Amino acid sequence: MKTWLFGIALALGMGLAQAQGNASENMKTIYLAGGCFWGVQGYFDRVPGVKETLVGYANGAGADTDYQRIHATGHAETLRLVYDENVVHTGEILARYFSIIDPFSVNKQGGDRGVQYRTGIFWEEDGAAGSAVGAAVRAFVAQEQKKHDKPFAVTLEPLKNFVPAEDYHQKYLDKNPRGYCHVNLAGATQPVHAESRFAVPDKSVLKEKLDKTAYAVTQEKATERPFSSPLDKNYKKGIYVDVVTKKPLFASSDKFDSGSGWPSFTHPITTDAISYAEDSSHGMSRTEVSSALGGSHLGHVFPDGPPGKGGMRYCINGAALEFIPYEEMDARGYGDYKVYVE
Repeated sequence: MKTWLFGIALALGMGLAQAQGNASENMKTIYLAGGCFWGVQGYFDRVPGVKETLVGYANGAGADTDYQRIHATGHAETLRLVYDENVVHTGEILARYFSIIDPFSVNKQGGDRGVQYRTGIFWEEDGAAGSAVGAAVRAFVAQEQKKHDKPFAVTLEPLKNFVPAEDYHQKYLDKNPRGYCHVNLAGATQPVHAESRFAVPDKSVLKEKLDKTAYAVTQEKATERPFSSPLDKNYKKGIYVDVVTKKPLFASSDKFDSGSGWPSFTHPITTDAISYAEDSSHGMSRTEVSSALGGSHLGHVFPDGPPGKGGMRYCINGAALEFIPYEEMDARGYGDYKVYVE
């Protein structure tokens, strides 16, 4: 029961009733052109928080086309993706998208060639949700571009002329598991950001490195006294990392005052950050949350959080966390995570 996919389902199931009433304000829609749309759909169907996917043709000439005519109309094979941002952040959606494309390639991805296989990110202009997605896309890509001298060949623009693809294209790889696809579908269940620099120290090292409370909490599943952590009332901009591995776990933008006396968050910073397990200790039925990478005990998740934020409350021991201020994130190697707190 330590798998994060099971845990997402377990945690979300607990708070589903609260979250449903406010689902519409948390749902976002984005359109991703990344080459063969079979593979892009197959990949994102495996990402927690993705609610609906539909493949089609976008941003070509005219509102009518099909698979046989897209060469002439100039549409791109595109995935329409609806996701719950209370579960998966727009920044993670975009980071995963960039992990499955070559952003410098023009009109080709994998073994496919042609204008229909160009890369692009599109969004609906109507409404606040569409505007928010467009702003997030531009900010994310601008940050990514700073890492490279060569300009990206990824088109960024509002959606126009989206035409759903034929039925046989929908969920194609589910129906044809051996069908051609350049996208590594297994990557959808792997960490979205590189983890090579995050490590789990030996127990003897941890005993010297951590104070008694932090060691007892993370390694022995102890609980710190309520209101004892300075992080409970910390609302500065930044991220909260695992005190053991230093991997990011939560963002300040998802922190709220629950009044419980422990730092509380509406959801983890990325869908791969946390592991879940059933906890029947002390005569209670709870869901324990731990660091997915380090296995450190963090606290528990409860279905009594803010309804407009998904209804979940991640009740975390401050001793298990280290806060990295926003202004120090670049210098300390956390620049890729700035998108989650902006």
